Amino acid sequence: MRDGLHEGDRVALLVPGSLTYLAAVGSLLARGVVPIPLDPRLTAYERERILGTLSPGLVVEDEDDLAALAGELDLPRARPMHVTSGTTGTPKGVWSGVLGAEDAGALVAEERELWGFRADDVNLVLSPLYHSAPLRFASGTALAGGRVVIPGPFDAATVTAAIEAERPTSMFCVPAHLQRLFAHWDEHGRPDLSSFRLVAHAGAPCPPAIKRRLIEAFPAGSTWEFYGATEGQFTACRSEEWLERPGTVGRARPGRRLSVDPDGTIWCAVPPYARFEYFGDPVKTAAAWRTDADGRSSFTVRDVGRLDDDGYLYLDGRRHDLIISGGVNVYPLEVENALRDHPGVVDVAVYAMPDERWGQRVCAAVVGTATAAELDALARERLAPPKRPKEYHHLDELPRTLTGKVRRDQLGQT
Repeated sequence: MRDGLHEGDRVALLVPGSLTYLAAVGSLLARGVVPIPLDPRLTAYERERILGTLSPGLVVEDEDDLAALAGELDLPRARPMHVTSGTTGTPKGVWSGVLGAEDAGALVAEERELWGFRADDVNLVLSPLYHSAPLRFASGTALAGGRVVIPGPFDAATVTAAIEAERPTSMFCVPAHLQRLFAHWDEHGRPDLSSFRLVAHAGAPCPPAIKRRLIEAFPAGSTWEFYGATEGQFTACRSEEWLERPGTVGRARPGRRLSVDPDGTIWCAVPPYARFEYFGDPVKTAAAWRTDADGRSSFTVRDVGRLDDDGYLYLDGRRHDLIISGGVNVYPLEVENALRDHPGVVDVAVYAMPDERWGQRVCAAVVGTATAAELDALARERLAPPKRPKEYHHLDELPRTLTGKVRRDQLGQT
């Protein structure tokens, strides 16, 4: 190929989201080359840890190199490889390989049928494009011939101005976005939202009061919630269904089937084009999949929940110890591993506290002589902004169970 890339190669993208970024992703996927979207704010330490396991053929860090990859959109032959830390704290790439023409077409058709992407759509992007959900919605819109609007880093006033000027028909958001938008509109007035046909939210539990404001503010039938993970998608739920069954995240998406083990572990049977593996980790991959009695493959991300008699899913917990701050997944172990490198840290545990703006904020309990300023400096060197603790609390010892596990549920009470 003209840039030395071949089908199945991987390209790490470490640049801010833009229309050029979107075009580059689409062009790479059409060639069967797999982009790895990453936060451009990652420190050198984080980049080395992540990319060392993924062996990209190209790392893009500037706009000129990005523009050179942009080209015509066509049927995507793969899914982007997003990275998930998992409960081990070790970054893993979610790899789906290169799809044949039939599976590639089925993947596009599933998204288009569910979300109704069409040529007259205008998709408003609120989240960074290195996240899987905003990239999927923007890519689906562009592939259908629609227009994508990217105002830049989230700001309630800027988003409001974009709604007024661009008249978007769709957007993906997280509950933290909605909270900040409603607060802004309470003070400055709500814009005309009648252009929206689709407002989808996910990424964190939505407070019921915010959910009801969402339903009241946007056109009837336009608001949805979905439940998924970096690895794959489970459900989709119209807000009207949620009103009838408060707390549900909906039923299985078309072509999928949900089941729940006696311990609450959620499994989802998926079509062949939705299969994945953890790149370079067959053991972790094997633990994520099983074959059902009818021969279909199901995967789990170890979330727990329950199904009612009509097949509606209710979540009882996210992945063990996961913190969701502003829609960003933060795994305590990854943060703890970075902070433990300070010589003044004897022990450390990271946990979440409720936060009105972000849903949850990252906090750290520390045993040792390291000061909050020293730990903050280390976090700035090692961790992207969403992962950096907002508070440090010094303890004489961490609360633990008899088997030695940290009692994170007690840390916020100390």
